[in-house]
Amino acid sequence: MRASRLLRMLLLLQNRGRMTSAQLAEELEVVPRTILRDVDALTEAGLPIIVTQGNQGGIELGFRYRTRLTGLASDEAEAMAVILTRPLPELDALGLRAAGARARSKMLESFPDGVRATIDLARTWYRFAIPTDADPDPRIAALALAIKDRRMVRIRAGTPRQSVVHPVALSFGDGAWHVVDRLDPAAPIPLDDCDDINISARTYPT
Repeated sequence: MRASRLLRMLLLLQNRGRMTSAQLAEELEVVPRTILRDVDALTEAGLPIIVTQGNQGGIELGFRYRTRLTGLASDEAEAMAVILTRPLPELDALGLRAAGARARSKMLESFPDGVRATIDLARTWYRFAIPTDADPDPRIAALALAIKDRRMVRIRAGTPRQSVVHPVALSFGDGAWHVVDRLDPAAPIPLDDCDDINISARTYPT
């Protein structure tokens, strides 16, 4: 358990840079005192951990240290096999099917040989049918682009009920997509209620 936590701490510091003991404690679900003990353990192991005191202080890796540790426990590798094998129709809907396939391939190749072998074996144990749903709703990919570009969107376009929204997210649950409007984020709009949409050239403020 502790070895896994130390590895996670190392990866957090590598990927996020300087963090406080409170931030690390929250991420790792321990108390700050445990973080300080773990820092001592990493330092004793020869890792270049730098602790800076004061309001702007924190814990960080020194000397541009980077680790390529990608080991997974056997149950973690089994879970990763499911993640990498299960079809995600949401990627199709968002226009990310090809990107998802490339990402899965790169992720699998990033693991050491032993972990990759475990994942390959587990992928023969759990098999998922490819969805045979109809073509994805083209409005989903269009709204995804609008979100990235911060475009205003007119929903129910061409009807007396039309209105302008500032889409900041798409949420998916219970088999249905919803649009999260920056103007009223607490009340996501069902995509089925949007009818025709029109993507504006105008952007909304951040």
